[in-house]
Amino acid sequence: MSAEGLERQTRSYLSNEVPQIQQHGGSFEIRDVDEEAGTATVAIGGACSGCGIAPMTMKAIERRLPESVDGLEDVEVVRSGGPRAAVM
Repeated sequence: MSAEGLERQTRSYLSNEVPQIQQHGGSFEIRDVDEEAGTATVAIGGACSGCGIAPMTMKAIERRLPESVDGLEDVEVVRSGGPRAAVM
């Protein structure tokens, strides 16, 4: 599968299976997809940046996304923006 295909499937999964990110004022950005390595990096931001349950959401995405997208072996989820972005 192409990197574009992996990105499309990743975006679809996040939009359909994790709608609470956007429903709660958060956002996600697919920062990188490496087809050969089967990896993706996803950043969550907006309201997620300061949310106390963001670490649980991040771990759930890291665990479930590779199970749901063929060709995706590993996912890293990071926080984007804001001074609390590094706090996990």
